[in-house]
Amino acid sequence: MSELPPVGISGLAAYVPPYRVCLEEWSEWTGNNPDKIRAVVGSSFRMRGSEQSVYTLAATAVLRLIRQYDLDPAQVTYLGFGTESSTDNAAGAVIIKGMVNDGLRALGKSTLPRECEVPEFKHACLGGIYAMKGALRYLATDGAGRQAIVVSADLAQYARGSSGEQTQGAGAVAMLLEEDPQLATVDLRAAGKSSDYRGADFRKPFIRFNQIAPGHHGHLNDFPVFNGPYSTACYLEATVAALGAMFDKADERPSTWLKDLGVIFMHRPYQRMPESGLALGYLFALARGDEADRAELAAHCGAADESLVAVIEELSSRPAIGEVAENPARPVLEAYPRAMNVVRALRSTDAYRDVVTEKLAYGGDLVAELGNLYTASLPAWIAAGFEDAVERGEDLTGHRMLLIGYGSGDAAEAIPCQVVPGWESAARRIRISAALADPIGLDRDQYERLHDGLQVEIERNMVEEFVVSHVGDRAVAPVVDEGIEYYRFIA
Repeated sequence: MSELPPVGISGLAAYVPPYRVCLEEWSEWTGNNPDKIRAVVGSSFRMRGSEQSVYTLAATAVLRLIRQYDLDPAQVTYLGFGTESSTDNAAGAVIIKGMVNDGLRALGKSTLPRECEVPEFKHACLGGIYAMKGALRYLATDGAGRQAIVVSADLAQYARGSSGEQTQGAGAVAMLLEEDPQLATVDLRAAGKSSDYRGADFRKPFIRFNQIAPGHHGHLNDFPVFNGPYSTACYLEATVAALGAMFDKADERPSTWLKDLGVIFMHRPYQRMPESGLALGYLFALARGDEADRAELAAHCGAADESLVAVIEELSSRPAIGEVAENPARPVLEAYPRAMNVVRALRSTDAYRDVVTEKLAYGGDLVAELGNLYTASLPAWIAAGFEDAVERGEDLTGHRMLLIGYGSGDAAEAIPCQVVPGWESAARRIRISAALADPIGLDRDQYERLHDGLQVEIERNMVEEFVVSHVGDRAVAPVVDEGIEYYRFIA
């Protein structure tokens, strides 16, 4: 049997709404500490406009990808959609395909073919990575020789006054996948994965919409049911589990594997979360290592006044955090309290800089502007990282890259990649900085009205974007379309 050609990522394009909330100003409105918010969360977030939906964001990103990379749409026979914000329980990516084809026709271009799969993937913030894996498997089998596009798009919304309000966001990232990729190969055979049911970690039960009247253009407030500290514990435990599954397949010491990576991109609900997750993963790698690794871990434990034996035992255990949701009387616990105490001490060391800060540095300033994009958070960081690296003149050729995805509930993926020669050309076409350019800053009244689903008229120039033109309200034959969105392309 002949060896299959490598498959992976060849391009990325982003669309984020122009409506921007500056977190320093938001901190003044809400009485929060702006320095703390900047260090832990980021600098701003985006909101969808009254004329936008998750489908319009996704379609605009896909059209940008096709245009920026001069793709022949006829070669794209897989269009995957990762989201947790879809509002139609029947149709998925086919909605986006229809819009994109309308846009391509308006521009005098050929369209995506009828022979095109259009799946939608949902698992909280991991839906986009599951869609990417589905596309790569397609390219390695019946889609050999074709191209695939995966678009991740979401609307991260939280109630005003809640602990998640500052971690909102809206946007979409489209990714081009193919054989002999132009940015990075993806090795699914070496990937690690984890999943476990976490009850009330972070959920979106339909009962939330009971007796809620939709706002302009059919918008509903999609506020999640969430438990912040518990969700953090779930993220950390799932990340360690996925890394452990990946280390089991590796042929070298886990600590060496991590240290030799050129760059790491992770799911980023807010700035501090991936830093903590990667630092914990490094301690986990040391605990699974040789005598030298144990000696380094002992030094870090000593700085935190923690027992080496107790920390290793804790990192080798399977925390019973799933039981928390089943027993309301039980307090929320940290997944690894002793190890997290060591992480706090680790932050002041060279090891933290070398393994965490430097490997997460690419694109960091750009993604701090985005807020939480749920499924699009990790793809957005990949896009920002490649663009940042090429603009800095960094040579990533041949560097190993690690993607760590996560979705609440929970599930995690640790996926090794490798940057290919000539990646710079494809990276220059990403243009995520351009996607963030010319934001429209919202004042407090505009933010609160837009947040509450009220109509907010804000003048702006739109070029090659999709908008919601209206929502159907016909409840009787011959054509029933109650609640169905209709779209318009602005050339």
